[in-house]
Amino acid sequence: MTFLLDTNAFSDLMREHPKVDARLASISSTHRVVICSIVRGEIRYGIECLPQGKRRQELEAKAVKLFEVLPCEPVPEAAGDYYARIKRTRQRKGLALDENDLWITSTALALGAVLISRDSDLQQIDGLTVENWTA
Repeated sequence: MTFLLDTNAFSDLMREHPKVDARLASISSTHRVVICSIVRGEIRYGIECLPQGKRRQELEAKAVKLFEVLPCEPVPEAAGDYYARIKRTRQRKGLALDENDLWITSTALALGAVLISRDSDLQQIDGLTVENWTA
């Protein structure tokens, strides 16, 4: 099984959230925990927005350490198909979703991964399995 960390789950790891750390430690070696290029970009962007200083350096060091151990999956071609379907379905229902969240969920579906996220809006996407490791 593959688990794809959403940006907020990656942030929870950076904050050393005890429940997320415990859940990660309990993952079988036969399972994979990954991020995707969109999550990496969102984390990098958040750090870039911080002023120079100790906090930024600490967060950057934590991010780099996690980037070294968590494989970063590219957005698969099939994610584009999921993206179009999810976006159109949500539009018809009058529901908005952030573009990056659309791509992250589409990537999870294309990879056949469980998405790890605190974002409750993602629970409504057909076919997507979402787990909140902070609950």
